[in-house]
Amino acid sequence: MDNIRVEETKMPGVLKITLDPFEDHRGHYVELYNEKLYQQHGIDMRFIQDDISVSDHHVLRGIHGDRETWKLISCLHGRFYLVVVNGDRESERFGEWQSFVLSDINRQQILVPPNHGNAHLILSDSAIFHYKQTTYYNPSAQFTMIWNDPELGIWWPIEKPILSRRDQAGHFVD
Repeated sequence: MDNIRVEETKMPGVLKITLDPFEDHRGHYVELYNEKLYQQHGIDMRFIQDDISVSDHHVLRGIHGDRETWKLISCLHGRFYLVVVNGDRESERFGEWQSFVLSDINRQQILVPPNHGNAHLILSDSAIFHYKQTTYYNPSAQFTMIWNDPELGIWWPIEKPILSRRDQAGHFVD
């Protein structure tokens, strides 16, 4: 049974994946990842690390990325506003961004390629952000872009989010 739909987005390499859960009177069941099925849809990469972050309403995490990692992003609980930004300074498309709303209801995933940063803002009381990665987390290889950089012109549905020191500064802070 093919329970996913894969769509291209306006950003090359960024894919939107919609999962079709099984539902009955008990609730629902969804398969978050099936290597064979994803490969049949052209998503042929080896994921080696899974991470989650749990955040409360109005928390904004990111914009973070690196030059090597593919990320498959899902929302396990709640709802968040996800922004993907081209962070490749050598690309003609540097700074281009696109937003998505992911939730435990719409069961969409976003595949983010290397050289792209991602950020998410929690829209529900709390949310669980899940991502699979093709590389192990390496803080020294990460880049951070400031969430409200006027040159990027990203639209956010909030004016004063809750931020880490890293995200306020736009780089790692000790």
